[in-house]
Amino acid sequence: MSIRVLIKEYPHRAIALTTSSHALVLRHSHTPSQQNGFSASQTSLSSNGSAGVRAMVEFVALEHVDLSEYRALNLTNAHGTLGLITVNGDIFLVVVSSASRVATVRPGESIQRINAVAFYCLNTSNYDALLNEDINPYPTDTIDDEGFEMGFGRGKGESPVEHPCLALKKLLSSGTFYYSSDFDLTRRMQQRTSDGATVSIDSLDAGFLWNSYMIQPLVDFRSRLAPREKEALDASGILTSAIRGFALTIVVPSSSSPIKTPGSGLPASMTLISRLSCRRAGTRFNARGIDDDGNVANFVETETIYYAPSGVCFSYTQIRGSVPIFWEQQTGLLPGQQKITITRSPEATQPAFDKHFENLEISYGAIHVVNLLSNEKPSEIDLSNRYRYHIEHSALNTNMNGNDSKDQGELLHLTEYDFHAETRGPGGYELASMIVRYIRHSADGFGYYLCEEPEEHARTHGYDQVLRRPTSILQQEGVFRTNCLDCLDRTNLVQTIISRMAIEIFLSHRGLVASPDFWTRHSSMWADNGDALSRIYAGTGALKSSFTRHGKMSFAGFIADARKSATRTYINNFADKGRQHNIDMLLGRLMGQVPVHLFDPINDYVVAELTRRSDEYTEKETIHILAGTFNLNGRTNGIDEDLSPWLCPDIDPSQQCPEIVAVGFQEIVELSPQQIMSTDPARRQAWEAAVKYCLNENAARHGKEEYVLLRGGQLVGASLSVFVRASALKSIKNVEGSVKKTGMSGMAGNKGAVAIRMEYANTSIVFVTAHLAAGFANYEERNRDYKTISHGLRFQRSRSIEDHDTVIWLGDFNYRIGLSNERVQKLCQMGDLETLYENDQLNLQMVAGLTFPFYSEARITFLPTYKYDVGTDTYDTSEKARIPAWCDRVLRKGDNIRQINYDAAPLRFSDHRPVYATFQCTISKVDDRRKEQLSQELYRQRRAVVGDTHAAGTMEDSDDEDLLGYDSIEPGLPPASSDRRKWWLDNGLPARSRVQPPSNDHFPNPKKLSNPFTPSPEPDWVEVKRMATRPEPPPARGSQRARTVDFNGSQASPVPGFQPTNPMARKLIVPPFNPSPSVSVPNFDGANDHPSPNLPYRAVSSASTHSLPDLNRHRKPQPPVPSPANRPPSSATASSSPPQPQPQQQQNPQILRKPAPPPIPTKKPSLLSKAISPSPSPVPSPDARPQPPPPRRSMAQPSKVDMKTVPNLVDGDGEPPPPLPPRTGTGLSSRSEVGTVNLLDEDPAEELEALKGWEVLRPSL
Repeated sequence: MSIRVLIKEYPHRAIALTTSSHALVLRHSHTPSQQNGFSASQTSLSSNGSAGVRAMVEFVALEHVDLSEYRALNLTNAHGTLGLITVNGDIFLVVVSSASRVATVRPGESIQRINAVAFYCLNTSNYDALLNEDINPYPTDTIDDEGFEMGFGRGKGESPVEHPCLALKKLLSSGTFYYSSDFDLTRRMQQRTSDGATVSIDSLDAGFLWNSYMIQPLVDFRSRLAPREKEALDASGILTSAIRGFALTIVVPSSSSPIKTPGSGLPASMTLISRLSCRRAGTRFNARGIDDDGNVANFVETETIYYAPSGVCFSYTQIRGSVPIFWEQQTGLLPGQQKITITRSPEATQPAFDKHFENLEISYGAIHVVNLLSNEKPSEIDLSNRYRYHIEHSALNTNMNGNDSKDQGELLHLTEYDFHAETRGPGGYELASMIVRYIRHSADGFGYYLCEEPEEHARTHGYDQVLRRPTSILQQEGVFRTNCLDCLDRTNLVQTIISRMAIEIFLSHRGLVASPDFWTRHSSMWADNGDALSRIYAGTGALKSSFTRHGKMSFAGFIADARKSATRTYINNFADKGRQHNIDMLLGRLMGQVPVHLFDPINDYVVAELTRRSDEYTEKETIHILAGTFNLNGRTNGIDEDLSPWLCPDIDPSQQCPEIVAVGFQEIVELSPQQIMSTDPARRQAWEAAVKYCLNENAARHGKEEYVLLRGGQLVGASLSVFVRASALKSIKNVEGSVKKTGMSGMAGNKGAVAIRMEYANTSIVFVTAHLAAGFANYEERNRDYKTISHGLRFQRSRSIEDHDTVIWLGDFNYRIGLSNERVQKLCQMGDLETLYENDQLNLQMVAGLTFPFYSEARITFLPTYKYDVGTDTYDTSEKARIPAWCDRVLRKGDNIRQINYDAAPLRFSDHRPVYATFQCTISKVDDRRKEQLSQELYRQRRAVVGDTHAAGTMEDSDDEDLLGYDSIEPGLPPASSDRRKWWLDNGLPARSRVQPPSNDHFPNPKKLSNPFTPSPEPDWVEVKRMATRPEPPPARGSQRARTVDFNGSQASPVPGFQPTNPMARKLIVPPFNPSPSVSVPNFDGANDHPSPNLPYRAVSSASTHSLPDLNRHRKPQPPVPSPANRPPSSATASSSPPQPQPQQQQNPQILRKPAPPPIPTKKPSLLSKAISPSPSPVPSPDARPQPPPPRRSMAQPSKVDMKTVPNLVDGDGEPPPPLPPRTGTGLSSRSEVGTVNLLDEDPAEELEALKGWEVLRPSL
């Protein structure tokens, strides 16, 4: 599908990727720090974007967006986007501008190679003129001394005139990146099915997704879309997933193809796909060994695929990777002389080593390690010794009891093969094929993946139709892990041999032999693969590729290898630093690199509202399910017996004829050594016919419609078949099946699981039948089997068992009862099931959380189902005398399921008894029409609120465009917050608490935890009873008695026994201070505060006034300052009289406020005195001199120290010292008249005048 790249500049820059039906519009949005000048909150947004740059995004149909103002950036169409990346603070959209098809796995599954990419800046047009720069295919031509790109056509030291993403552009245009719009290229064929019409980008394997960092913002945006828009976005092909490695398809003509297709004439195809991991990506000497997460350098998964026109598809997977220990290697100019250093001890390495192989075991099954390191080079010998040590101590080769498990089959096997020593001599590299004799036994056990397209005849609407769909026949259950030092040259040659061996095994099973032309094409394809992987890791093509390609080593091949070695030395020493930097930038691993946060103010709101109002378009329906499990012990004589006691038990009529019946069998065939490696479906089909006959007979008796087989699956002896009533078919979709082997360490199918999933209406249901490890004491191995199945069994799009609404496990779990045989049999005779259940291994392991976490089992009301003498109700009387146990169980998990019945059936033709369970399951049915109507209604409402504040709109950014229209989730709560608006802040100030105590006697509980959400038994308030009579407040320090002010409108009295009318709030008020009874000097915190005439005067303390002169002789008496209520109109002319005692009266309280401080002088007082008074000045008049400050408040006794005044050496001797500067806001400025109060701040100029003549007080010695 062609994609056009459009751009517009006004009123804001926006880029649109358009298809024939939809458009993805992106536009830059300023971050809060850019708009408001402060740091954005890092908690108000998701972790993806709070600290990064922001952009708006919108995916909309073309008829709903106006593209008239957009223009095309290029004449050619794009092939999708790789995502968004920030470089130097600018946002760039990465678009695939050129691609070519290089592989076709199967019809309709093509692979494209990325030839060129383009970077479009989202927030500036400065780089638009640099978009069409050519890419130099020789990466070392423009490398400076530091290993970084210098650009083109300029010398060292010149200013760069190039695109900031040029280095990334060269990396992505190197021809080593591939993508597919038809299938999930990050997963091998065994892990995916062909049922999906589109590629779901959120289910890709992140380990092989090289643009995961860039595409993640768009993946997060996709996850918030409605299902219809999500499917449209996937179908558009706009989002592209890229792998790095190699992909190639070689056509095999029908004359050379091993599998002939009569009458077709179509050629077969052979495809090779190599996926390089991005977990520990890097160049040769920058990425070695393992990391603490278990990721190794140069880890590559290579898959060989052969497809025939008849529908047969063969797949075989191998892996390579660096030696999984912590080691480094220094660069050097002499090839082969680079020093290897092991950086960690064995004890510190083992955890990471185990993590690496545990991940491989979950993904691939058993692992056979092929180590090709030399036994002659000391450095490689050290690596091999440590490798061997860790394999011997690996948990995969030791069972849970600490015993070696070689007798049961190893999960981890090692073969050491010194490649150079084995190929030395006249035979040359041809002797490398001798490695087959060491690994052939593992290859036979691992098997291969085989898929066929058998013809199915189905009758639909009265017509017969022939259907062909891929069906999995075999699965690969193990993998070869090959390594040398670099995992390039030797490894590629040996992997070619292993690939050929696997194809030969596949053809031998069909009695076929391949032609020499076929093997020539196979070798040529592998040689190209080795060259491609070597260029990525080491910078040149692979060595020994001449032998890989032609089967022999020529003189020209030796010369080519020498040239490649010299080139590698130069690149590794001088160019790898810059290459490593580019790789880290692509993967988002550089320090300070921030991701892009995408948001859609319309769609995000609509999706959130649809989820909140789901009850308006969702209906609930109750269906019934029956699950039955039966271990047949390999017998078929019961296939003709009546199965109705098991499948149609005598239960409540409402439970009869359930909508879904899931039947699981174990040991459906005899588990002989020949059977456990293959699957024969004939026995399963016979039992399915018997089950279907029994169900339909019961349905006819109850007047219900017939049952149909929905799907069946088998893993050697374990099988699962799901039957549904015909009327329920219209509600069922997306049916899939999967299997997982656990027997013989994953190599055999005698133990394992079969699972079938479906979607009933809008509820996902999965059934799992399992046959776990046997043995009385092997409960820990059974726990391990459960973990392997739960983590390793995968459906399409990487769905796991736990990703379903309803999960039902049924099968022979083999958990036993931990009592003696005699005790168990006696308790069975007594019917004491409680004691038996208390010692049941499964019950104990579930209680301990070691297996089946969060699953539930109904109460067991039936006797143990194992082991009986066949045909009787007597427990095992053979020589082995098996202890009776509840081996056959049914477990469930889900909030929408309720179990009704749980019992065993009296069928005696096996040594087990069949078990059944019935359930009621609540199904959600979504009215798509009503949901669509509600979605459109919410969309219109949201657009009306937002207006044009969206990606495709024309308005500028608003302060909270991502939160417009959001209401409080509960009445009384604040609206949603963003990084620009926070409910806990009010204009940048802490919010004020409006919480009121229940009464005036209640106070906050000091024992209450500071976190209000922490559960605590402490109450929020504690009651403190007040005294009946209010005690007098303590007197101020050496002065008048403090008074209290009632904020409710009355002044409290200090008189004992006086009760205020409404004692809701009180505050201590500092009383005024007068230095003498005849002089009233105001001394308050504010210019508007006034003394209260009805309070006694404060006593004068002489402790801090010993060195002050007697200023009263120079000052006229001052009258008391009247209160604001009683002040005459002209206070400046008030008469001077001593204060007179007045009767006590109630006054309105005054709220005390402190004014702002005056300007701070810029010069020291001593300097000011010199500047202002260079000579002795006459004594100023009392009217002009500023009034002195009051004495310090002190309760101390007068000091006995003789404080002497330091003579004023500036103003002259004998002159009275000037007063100290007044306090700010006291009303004592030089402008104030005698007996007046200055209500304004002092004049700074007069304040400077008042600073003249300061004296320094020093104690006499």
